[in-house]
Amino acid sequence: MEQRFIDMAKEFVEKEKEFHLGFLPTEQSNPLTKTLEKDFLADPVQGVRTLQKCDRNVLEMVKRVFASKEFTVLSETVFETISKGKRVIFSGCGATGRLSILLECMWRKFCAETPALARYADCVESIMTGGDFALIRSVEFFEDYHSFGARQVREARMGEGDTLVAITEGGETSSVLGSVAQALENSCKVFLLFNNPAELLADHLERSRAAIRDSRVTVLDLYCGPMALAGSTRMQATTSEQFVAGAALETAACRLAGLKTPDYPAEFAKLLSSLEKAAPVIASYASFEADVYRNKGLVTYFADDYLLDIFTDTTERAPTFMIPPFRKCDDKVSPLPWAFVKNPLLSTEEVWAKDMKRKLRCLDWDSALLREMGAPENIAKNPPAISASEMVKIRVGKEDLEERYAKNASAAVLITVGENVSPALEKAFEELSPRFQRHTRLSIGGSKGDLVIACEIPSSPFTLLGHMALKLVLNTISTGTMVLLGRVAGNWMSWVDCTNKKLLDRGTRLVCELAGLDYPTACAMIFEALDEIGKKGVSKGFEKPSAVQVVLNKLKKK
Repeated sequence: MEQRFIDMAKEFVEKEKEFHLGFLPTEQSNPLTKTLEKDFLADPVQGVRTLQKCDRNVLEMVKRVFASKEFTVLSETVFETISKGKRVIFSGCGATGRLSILLECMWRKFCAETPALARYADCVESIMTGGDFALIRSVEFFEDYHSFGARQVREARMGEGDTLVAITEGGETSSVLGSVAQALENSCKVFLLFNNPAELLADHLERSRAAIRDSRVTVLDLYCGPMALAGSTRMQATTSEQFVAGAALETAACRLAGLKTPDYPAEFAKLLSSLEKAAPVIASYASFEADVYRNKGLVTYFADDYLLDIFTDTTERAPTFMIPPFRKCDDKVSPLPWAFVKNPLLSTEEVWAKDMKRKLRCLDWDSALLREMGAPENIAKNPPAISASEMVKIRVGKEDLEERYAKNASAAVLITVGENVSPALEKAFEELSPRFQRHTRLSIGGSKGDLVIACEIPSSPFTLLGHMALKLVLNTISTGTMVLLGRVAGNWMSWVDCTNKKLLDRGTRLVCELAGLDYPTACAMIFEALDEIGKKGVSKGFEKPSAVQVVLNKLKKK
């Protein structure tokens, strides 16, 4: 091995300790799912039940947090801020950034459907690290920069009277903590939600300590144990945060509209029980989707009202399992995404107008600004194309994409939640589905579908439990599918793309775990693999290799 890779590893080990996160529970293996791979390969139903065990930890956390003083303060502050005409802004990165957008859109939809509350529509906003573009394609390296989150708070013009609800799965994401620091400087009220023990974070990470121990920040520690899939915080961590933050916001909606507030812990307990009973149906669908990919087919989901929820899960699969992300319509080089999402009723521009109920809030930062914020030269020199004009190049509307059904074994899947399914959506699916080799209807909480997941979805301003049901089901399906395809080892993601410092650490620890190497050696081998991948490039239409897999394959040959 070249000395430069050893030196790069030494520098990462010695100078980037703030990104060595193996001590955090969210980065560790959960004993409850230790046999995940084995269980799925033996019987997918058992595999689903193994995954679902960890969701019970979320319920215990919910009971604790909803009874806490901190949750009461959050709910009261959200209500007071909105009722005074000020803004509540949710801030997140990756899965929590997509959650922040979803919460804003839930609020805007409710206000649009409730004329008496229309004046409050702009009282809830979101800050997504990387802007709205990151909703449908990850902008991974942005999370490393405190200054990026601070800049987005300034661009949102947050000030006295506004409230920031910052959400970071692990409690250590630099960009989100940057939004906290700037909001405090701007005299805003600030809440911080995360899923690791607060004192553990404060004791080990300076950037986390600064926020957690600041008396102006109200901390909600949602710790509920390691993830069902080690390090995949899109699962229980984001589930916890979606439910807690969503309930606080929906409680404000209930109070403003004079509606009864649901008994959230009791309703969540009922939902978990229903989904556990539906394990055979969930396993059947995961096996269906895995078979499509195994036969080189593609899956296209069709939906309407819950499109943003499906985007969230589908987008997150790309960095989690290193499968091709969504690609723009003028990109004929990148491989096609295995899974895609479309609304067959509207054009792409109309889809975003309907779902966002505002203009797209994308970033168009130039080289000078990126340099000013401390971005490395390789990023500043080539700013990512993540503007609104680039976002609409990903055709998520009714535009025909022959590439989605031209491949053999490709499938169309209609996803619906609840009983109230748009007749227009059903008709559009009936007309489109014959173009695909396979098609099915997945119903969650409804009665019409080829695969029906029976669960009760109580009525509320946002239908929050419907969103939670869909999230839990999609997390289980997407994870189970990837286990069946060999992209999980034990209960670890075995295909990791080391696109930022946190993922570099995670990839290194994974090599240590699977190959029995020490950390510096594994890290040096990851750097060597990244260099090889960079030099070779990725051939037209082929998927980018995983540095972790490159290392493991090398070791197998020795």
